[in-house]
Amino acid sequence: MLYQFHELNRAFLTPLTQWAEATSKMFASPVSPLAHTPYAQRISAGYELLFRLGKNYEKPEFEITSTEIAKQSVNILQGNALIKPFCKLVHFKKDLSDKELTKLKQPKVLLVAPLSGHHATLLRDTVRSLLPEHDVYITDWIDARLVPLSEGAFHLNDYIFYVQEFIRLLGPDVHVIAVCQPTVPVLAAISLMASANDPKLPKSMTMMGGPIDPRKSPTQVNNLATEKKFSWFENTVIYNVPANYPGYGRKVYPGFLQHTGFVAMNPDHHAQSHWDFYQHLVKGDDESAEQHRKFYDEYNAVLDMPCEYYLDTIKTVFQEFRLPAGTWEVDGHLVRPHDIKTVALFTVEGELDDISGPGQTQAAHDLCSGIPSNMKQDFVAPGCGHYGIFSGRRWREIICPKVGAFIKEHS
Repeated sequence: MLYQFHELNRAFLTPLTQWAEATSKMFASPVSPLAHTPYAQRISAGYELLFRLGKNYEKPEFEITSTEIAKQSVNILQGNALIKPFCKLVHFKKDLSDKELTKLKQPKVLLVAPLSGHHATLLRDTVRSLLPEHDVYITDWIDARLVPLSEGAFHLNDYIFYVQEFIRLLGPDVHVIAVCQPTVPVLAAISLMASANDPKLPKSMTMMGGPIDPRKSPTQVNNLATEKKFSWFENTVIYNVPANYPGYGRKVYPGFLQHTGFVAMNPDHHAQSHWDFYQHLVKGDDESAEQHRKFYDEYNAVLDMPCEYYLDTIKTVFQEFRLPAGTWEVDGHLVRPHDIKTVALFTVEGELDDISGPGQTQAAHDLCSGIPSNMKQDFVAPGCGHYGIFSGRRWREIICPKVGAFIKEHS
C-alpha cells in the first residue's frame, strides 16, 4: 500500500505546489504590483522553494542539439537505433552527409548507463564531452512503471543479453564504456561473448566507478547490502505499480524509495543546498539559483526498477560476489573474464568515491588475466568523488581526454 499512499500524497500536493509556483511568480514578476511590496523577494523565494520541494520531477531531456568539430558547430539529431521493452538505444547522430561522416572516421562508442534509480540523462555531460571525437550511442533505460506487465519480467541476465545485442548491432568496431553499476553486467556480457568466440567482440571496454568486486574498500552502499538479509529486500522495498500507470501490477523497487535512500546518505548536504538556493533567490543570484534547479531537476527525477533485476543484483553482485568469486552462471554458462584476450581494458576510479570504493573497479584487471598488459590501463582521479568521474570539470578536463586517447589507441 506504500506506493498507493505515495501516489495519493502526490495528488494531494499537486494543487499546493501549483499554487506555490503561481504565488512565487506573482511576487517576482516586474509587471506584478506585489513584486514591489516589502520583502517581495523573500516571499517569492520561499514559495519557489516550497514548489520545488513538493513538485513531481519528470524525466529530463538530454538537450544536446549540437557539438563542435574542428571549431565548426555541427547539429546533433537524437534518434533511437533500437527499441526494446525495457530500454531504448539512443543515437546522437551528427547532421552530416555519409561522405563527411566517413571522412571523420570517428569510433563508435556504446555508453552503458546505470539502471539504478536515475535516468540516463544523468550522463548528459559524459555524452556531450565524447561527441566531438566519437559516434555516441547510449542505453536509455525505461521506467519499469511504464512497461506493461505483458512484456514479462526483466532479470539481471536480461540486462546482459540487452548489452550483447547492442554490441552486436554496433560491432565489431565498437568501444564500450560502462559507468557505475553496469560495469558488472557489461564485463559478464563481454566475457560470455569471448568464451563463445563471438566475432562481434568490441575493441575496448572502459569501466568507470563500478562494483566489480564490492569486497574491496566497502562503502555504505555495500554495507547495507551485506548487513540486511535477502528476505529483507524482498519484503521491505518491493511494491506493485498502481493502476494509474501502464505497468500496473508489475513488482518494482520504486523510484521514490530510491530517492529517499539517496538523500538519507547525506541529508545535511541537501538541507544546506536548499537553504543556499533560498539565499541565492533572495540576493538575486540567478546564475547560482539556476545551477541548483538544473542539478535537482536531474537528481530528483527517478525511475522504478524491475524487482527481478534489482533483487538479482543484490544477491549476485553485493551479497554472493559471484563475479570475482568465479561462480556466476548465466543460462548455464560460467562467466569467465579470463577468456577475454582481444578487448582492451581501461578502468577509472575516483580517489574519494563513496559509492564504489577504490579498488572495486581495478579488480577487473586481475579477473581479465588473459588480456595482455599492453592493452590494459588504469587511472585513479585525484580528489574525485563518484559523480566527478563522469560529470563536471575533472571529467571534462582530465578523464575524458584519457578515455578518448585510450579508445583512439585501440581503434
